[in-house]
Amino acid sequence: MRLGGRLSAAIEILTDIETRHRPVAQALKDWGISHRFAGSKDRSAIGNLVYDALRRKRSYGHRMGSDAPNAIVAAAAMEGLSLDAEALTKAIDGDKFAPDLPDPETLRAFPEHRALDAPGAVRADIPDWLADRFEVLFGESWVEEAAALSDRPPLDLRANTLKASHDKVLEALSPFHAEPSGLTPTGIRIAPIEGDGRHPNVQVEAGFLKGWFEIQDEGSQLAALLSGAEPGMQILDYCAGAGGKTLALSAALENTGQIHAYDGDRQRLAPIYDRLARAGCRNVQVHDPRDELAELEAAMDIVFVDAPCSGTGTWRRRPDAKWRLSEANLEKRIAEQDAVLDQAARYVKPGGRLVYVTCSVLPDENAERIEAFLGGAGGFVPLDLGGIWERAMATGASPEAGAEGNAEVHRLALSAGTALMMTPLKTGTDGFFVCVMERPA
Repeated sequence: MRLGGRLSAAIEILTDIETRHRPVAQALKDWGISHRFAGSKDRSAIGNLVYDALRRKRSYGHRMGSDAPNAIVAAAAMEGLSLDAEALTKAIDGDKFAPDLPDPETLRAFPEHRALDAPGAVRADIPDWLADRFEVLFGESWVEEAAALSDRPPLDLRANTLKASHDKVLEALSPFHAEPSGLTPTGIRIAPIEGDGRHPNVQVEAGFLKGWFEIQDEGSQLAALLSGAEPGMQILDYCAGAGGKTLALSAALENTGQIHAYDGDRQRLAPIYDRLARAGCRNVQVHDPRDELAELEAAMDIVFVDAPCSGTGTWRRRPDAKWRLSEANLEKRIAEQDAVLDQAARYVKPGGRLVYVTCSVLPDENAERIEAFLGGAGGFVPLDLGGIWERAMATGASPEAGAEGNAEVHRLALSAGTALMMTPLKTGTDGFFVCVMERPA
């Protein structure tokens, strides 16, 4: 396919997403099924256009003077492929599949129109109703913090030390220019896509099939690291889902102790069985949602709660979720978070830890939920996670990064203790909130 056909396909897919309110991944998949003539390179390039257009829909719309699909796709093509108006027009000239684009004057003005005169929420590429929350949380840098959630993300991996060393995985992935990710001793990063390129399908690599590594954002890896998991511990991963953090915790325990992986949704939990087998995790017991967990009450060294959330921290990877999120959705998540904290707390033994994690940057789901929980009768005390972070960075981070500067993370003061917030702008990860609380002995 030539560029004109790719632009038309991206416009068609965006229109489908907007009119039918469909997730972007499903819309792209269905388009590919109904257009089997499109090769993998074409589908990847079209996907880049769609994702870039969704990531910066508001700022592109402002700069183009229209948020119509053809306008924001043209903007995504010009910026993502480094094309000016003349180059874009020339690339689609004579292509019978090319779409109608904005007028030449609008296209010529686009590269110089940086939306500096636009309201903050437009420059930040977020819905208006979230602007106050970002500003309260991030202060003067709120626009930059929010805008970084619209960048193309890297592909992050975690070397599974149960089966392979960090160096061994790096060597296996050297054809893809993989590098140490910097903040964790097992993290590996493949740089963000450039132009119309695509990330390698690492899941067909021999190393992946042998269980040498897993796909996992470094922020998620850090959340597991900050939990304080050590060999021999008893851990309950209360919202285990597909098992990404379960696997990281299993490796941290060096296949000793016991990890109980539980999730209330059987469908979310289903992939964990194959992942555990591939990774060689022998210290994990999976609990079906119907299982009774009474025998675990007040017996766990760590209860890890990766709570259901809005996913605002993952907007780089799921930009369509940004525009579907509503205040009603957020209120539903908040209720679920309060409930899961109360339920999970009873499994922590005296002197044990309750770890609360979200992939959200919204205060409503993070510090406010912790303060509400601490107001209950559990007696939990938040730890100074800022200090734990500094020690982890000094002793556990990749040597290539060095300890200096690795403490660049948002420290959020609670009524007692400190929680942490990771963001693309600050740590180069997805957005994650982590709070570690201790039950008095």
